[in-house]
Amino acid sequence: MRIPNVYEKDCPTRLVLDHIADKWTALILWKLVDGPLRFNQIRRIVEGISQKMLSQTLKQLERDGLVSRRAFATVPVTVEYSITPLGHSLAEKMAAVSLWAQDNIDSVLSAQAKYDAGVDEIA
Repeated sequence: MRIPNVYEKDCPTRLVLDHIADKWTALILWKLVDGPLRFNQIRRIVEGISQKMLSQTLKQLERDGLVSRRAFATVPVTVEYSITPLGHSLAEKMAAVSLWAQDNIDSVLSAQAKYDAGVDEIA
């Protein structure tokens, strides 16, 4: 069996990177770490996500084995999403990125402002 090399154009790990690098994936997984949620709960919590994007993201997360979907026989049907052990392991890794973003947002915004103002050298 060949060892995956993410730098090769046909490496399947690139597809996974596309999914996990998406902001919606990160935000959904981080919320599901706290416990199962229904579709509309996720939609209310993750501000700015459209119904269509949430649906697409949840389907992809389920397909990748990061989220599980459970339907309950109610009228109307209640659907609940949970993070899987695989998704939990990813969410733990991604938490460091979230913390970094929160800790460094002022520096990033300052760098962007300098860049946008035409400053050639960013210190």
